Amino acid sequence: MAMNVKPRDEAAIFSHLKSVAAHDAPWRTGKTFAYVYDPGRDVEAIAKRAYMEFLTENALDPTAFPSLLRLENELVAYAATHLNAPEGAAGNFTSGGTESCMLAVKTARDFARAVKPEVKEPEIILPVTAHAAFHKAAHYMGLKKVLVPVDPVTFKADPKLIEAAITPNTIQIVASAVSYAHGVLDPIPEIGEIAQRRGTLFHVDGCIGGFLLPYFERLGEKLAPFDFRVPGVTSMSMDFHKYAYCPKGASVILHRSKDIRRFQIFTCAEYTGYTLINPTILSTKSGGPLAAAWAVINYLGDEGYMRFATRIHEATKKIIAGIKATPGLKLLAEPDTNLVAFTSDEFPVFHVIDEMKKDGWLLQAQLGYMGSRDNVHLSIGQSNLEQVDDFLRDLKSAVARARLIPRSNVIEGLKAEVAKLGPDDMTPATLLRLATMAGIGGKLPERMADLNLALDALPPKLSEMALTEFFNNMYVPRRG
Repeated sequence: MAMNVKPRDEAAIFSHLKSVAAHDAPWRTGKTFAYVYDPGRDVEAIAKRAYMEFLTENALDPTAFPSLLRLENELVAYAATHLNAPEGAAGNFTSGGTESCMLAVKTARDFARAVKPEVKEPEIILPVTAHAAFHKAAHYMGLKKVLVPVDPVTFKADPKLIEAAITPNTIQIVASAVSYAHGVLDPIPEIGEIAQRRGTLFHVDGCIGGFLLPYFERLGEKLAPFDFRVPGVTSMSMDFHKYAYCPKGASVILHRSKDIRRFQIFTCAEYTGYTLINPTILSTKSGGPLAAAWAVINYLGDEGYMRFATRIHEATKKIIAGIKATPGLKLLAEPDTNLVAFTSDEFPVFHVIDEMKKDGWLLQAQLGYMGSRDNVHLSIGQSNLEQVDDFLRDLKSAVARARLIPRSNVIEGLKAEVAKLGPDDMTPATLLRLATMAGIGGKLPERMADLNLALDALPPKLSEMALTEFFNNMYVPRRG
């Protein structure tokens, strides 16, 4: 496809944009439990107005746009207060949780280079429930991941196993507040004590839970300290674009002090252009997300967020009770917040997602890897509260229909084929053959359960390879 020769009129442009969005998730219905966090039309309008006011401002240079520096410092100060950071804490606004997590790892790497030059092969300790963003950071930065099992019942990180994994090469420990997959809070005080005693940096990933946890505490949930109240915590991440209901991308990375944050910053003068100074990974970046986050937080205020948290808390309690009351379903873990994962011992639970989709619901599949198992994931938001009764009614019906779907012999055959393969057999051609065998070669199947069951039958590394090939074929531009 080539660029059109003549300009297209405004009506044609927006008609096309509307048509391409026709099959996107209907997130304003309150029936979506992933990807979008709906604050309601009034907050959305405030956010979009602020976003557009600062869309063209460039946060690359705070001397050119001091407005953005001021807004960023105010947002970081708010986050520091919210997470009980001490005086002298420092941080930055980022494009999202992945960037915040990658900056935490980059900081640890460069800090270790300065204070532990003897470490030539740095390691970061990750419970298997730590977010994939830390795996991405280790991959990009050439660090060794040390993966540690978690408690098989609670899915919380095990402090004893973490301490046993520490070596002279350890530069950072990571824990979650809360973990995305199961919504549970790791034992931050115990891990913090270990990090402090063993002299290593400790990052708490509060990307999805950090904003909401203080409100859940105020609503009566008994939670152990999870933030800078724990002396061993040296950095935290927290997303504004999740349960602070700000537009994407909006996150923050906080460090206990500027002495640590210094190692986050990248500066380059060894080329012929302007001296590059980047506190974050992105260089040029729109001021839109920053202004929108500032506007939403000030528009809602603490009272607004407590109202949202109360609605989320109520919806979560009702949905958990409903899942427990549905024959054939069970929680994978008892969550500490609003992230819920459920599974079944009686039928392939991924079929529930497809059956619920027929009724307009969007649920998320999670594969059975690293000591977890196949499950359905819900990120429960304030917009879901009015839909809870309908959700539980449709869930019960979807479970009844899912029970009647025959088990596929293809999956067992796929497992048998995989068992025959060695490392040298993992070629694109082999992956295509396996995908075709599973009925997912070349395009997405009508029922996503088929794809998820096939992926769940593969070892994680083989699944990674298969999905890489699948996405490599999906993102192909049309040129005719």
